[in-house]
Amino acid sequence: MKLNTQGRYALIALVDLSSRSSSKNISLSSISARQNISLPYLEQLFLKLRKAGIVKSFRGSSGGYTIAKSPDLIRITEILKAVDQDLDLGSEKGSIFNKSKTKEDILSSKMWEQLSANIYVFLHQMRLSDITADQLNPCPAVPNFVTISDN
Repeated sequence: MKLNTQGRYALIALVDLSSRSSSKNISLSSISARQNISLPYLEQLFLKLRKAGIVKSFRGSSGGYTIAKSPDLIRITEILKAVDQDLDLGSEKGSIFNKSKTKEDILSSKMWEQLSANIYVFLHQMRLSDITADQLNPCPAVPNFVTISDN
């Protein structure tokens, strides 16, 4: 699985927004400054997040963004899908599995499908509020195998 910067930065920005927007709207420029993410990039991400119903935007002097619903109701898979993050290791888009020809290729691809399913379940069970409230405990037995890329 490869997480691109869209998924990573969308999650960072939403954690920032969720931890600050209890009573007021937050500008993208303030998130940009705090998180060192370019403003045009955030604007693109928040357009997608608004279309998905994850954030609400307000215009005017007190304008900005706020979370559209309780962070307890926002699953991480919802965020990643909103910004076009591919969660499937066996996806047909450019996958190494889409031209499996041998029995061994097919048998091996079943393992990748199972891994994709487990990753999806893990992310689907996690909510934005879990991250914002620092409810995640790292597992020291698991190596760092997720690659972050600019694609």
